[in-house]
Amino acid sequence: MTLFGVSTERSTELLSTLNKLIDNWENEVVEFKEANNNFKIDKIGQYFSAISNEANLKSLQYGWLVFGIRNKDKSIVGSDYRDSNGLDSLKQEISDGTTGGISFIDIYEVYVNAEKGKKRVIMFQIPAAAAGIPTGWKDHYYGRNGESLGALSIEELDRIRGTEKRDWSRQIISEATIDHLDKNAILLARQKYIEKMNRPHIAEEINNMSNEEFLTKTKLLIDGKITNAAMLLLGNEYFDYLFNSVPEASWRLYDSKKDVKDYEIFKIPFITLSDRIFEKIRNLTYRYMPNQLTLFPTETHQYDMWLLRELMNNCIAHSDYSIGGRIYLNEFEDEIVLTNPGSFLPGSIEVALQKNYNPPFYRNQLLAESMVKFNMIDTQSMGIRRVFRIQKEKYFPLPDYDFSYRQQVNVTVYGRIINENYTRVLFNNQDMDLETVYLIDRVQKNKRINRDAAKYLKKMGFVEGKYPNLFVSAKIADSIDEKAQYVKNKAFDDEYYRQLIINYLKKFNSATKDDIRQLIITKLPDVLSASQKENKIRNILYGMKQKGLIEKEGTNNKNSKWILPKQK
Repeated sequence: MTLFGVSTERSTELLSTLNKLIDNWENEVVEFKEANNNFKIDKIGQYFSAISNEANLKSLQYGWLVFGIRNKDKSIVGSDYRDSNGLDSLKQEISDGTTGGISFIDIYEVYVNAEKGKKRVIMFQIPAAAAGIPTGWKDHYYGRNGESLGALSIEELDRIRGTEKRDWSRQIISEATIDHLDKNAILLARQKYIEKMNRPHIAEEINNMSNEEFLTKTKLLIDGKITNAAMLLLGNEYFDYLFNSVPEASWRLYDSKKDVKDYEIFKIPFITLSDRIFEKIRNLTYRYMPNQLTLFPTETHQYDMWLLRELMNNCIAHSDYSIGGRIYLNEFEDEIVLTNPGSFLPGSIEVALQKNYNPPFYRNQLLAESMVKFNMIDTQSMGIRRVFRIQKEKYFPLPDYDFSYRQQVNVTVYGRIINENYTRVLFNNQDMDLETVYLIDRVQKNKRINRDAAKYLKKMGFVEGKYPNLFVSAKIADSIDEKAQYVKNKAFDDEYYRQLIINYLKKFNSATKDDIRQLIITKLPDVLSASQKENKIRNILYGMKQKGLIEKEGTNNKNSKWILPKQK
């Protein structure tokens, strides 16, 4: 058989997978359907639920639904399912009906040489149910008994719900030893650790350690055994087969017609991934006029390398390696798109951009901690905000985050201006807060903002048009009223809100969450929506608790009150 319709880099892998599915895959986690012309979306959803749950029960990362193969004899018959309408919308249609909005890891449309010519085969890759959370379709949980589709049994539901979330990066690779690691990568890790710690006595201590002692100190070795994090960051690429699913990254260069012009696959060790992959990028000089009064053009590189490094290392730290898939850096003529498998933990980019944002947890805790020690990522969780600020200071469009695929994060970095008025507004208002820039950026990209935000931007003279059809205006807000409104809408420093809460508690000894809400909600910027204001209050309280400024009295969350810490 020969596969067509996919890139050369994927054809061999897909062909091998398809052969395994046909020859010897377990029945409960793969289903073959002819699906000649049509197949009901409800039925696809039921199979999605069943295969996802069965994959979890068998400790597999995913299962498969395959169209274009007869189930009885596994012969290739081909499928015309959505041949004319396309498959692009199917991920969202499934996501709308599943638990937690999960969807296919990916959908592969391939053409196979069969007895009667090329046949179209569609391979749907379905993720295993998350630990502790069975996958449902329209609030019903499905499973399989052999090849029969039916309700998931109570015993199977309990088994899935009883599983715990595990840190993938901390898990042990039983067959691996320190000899499977790359010595140069370990040496680099030592150097980066010493640079990060920046203490002479620590440098002396690390230099006197053996590799085993150093890796044990950094917890990459646990009880003398190699962790996934150690193998990912420091492993020798010749031994990457020791992973259950091999971590890889890919650089792809596209021409003006968006056809792949060149590509390269990158293996472990990932501690050097950013340096290796960035050697491929064309970072050209870009010239532009940020203001009509400027006599000479501004010159800058298309991309800030710190920005790209931060985003690439975020891909490494936050990828969901348990579901497989690659990290991609796709380079187009004037933009770069980075992609990694896994959902976006903050939930939305607006949350991640908040000044006091703290992540609820890390998907790969040990890996993230190690990357902090090796000076690869920021421990303060402010990297995304700095990425946005860099683009703002260049007067470039802000990065775009795309979460339309629930098990994949895409971020686009622009290497050019897309709207001159946007650039002029930023140039003429260089002290503008990032939240306002974010709103104007959405307008220039024809993305919807709420009515309150639109009123604010129109009042400031930054946008024009009738809601929701807005466009960026280059008008400079210079009247006294407009400047006053800008100050009113610009957020106070978080320290202001913290001090309000502390003064209230000093006077009244305790406060419910509603008391604090009434205290500060009217002082929050008008540009925030109601839900954004509630999130702001919640994050302020959480941040104060983390810093030990306040604490909760009582164990009942519903009736508990906030108080100042007792003096010891």
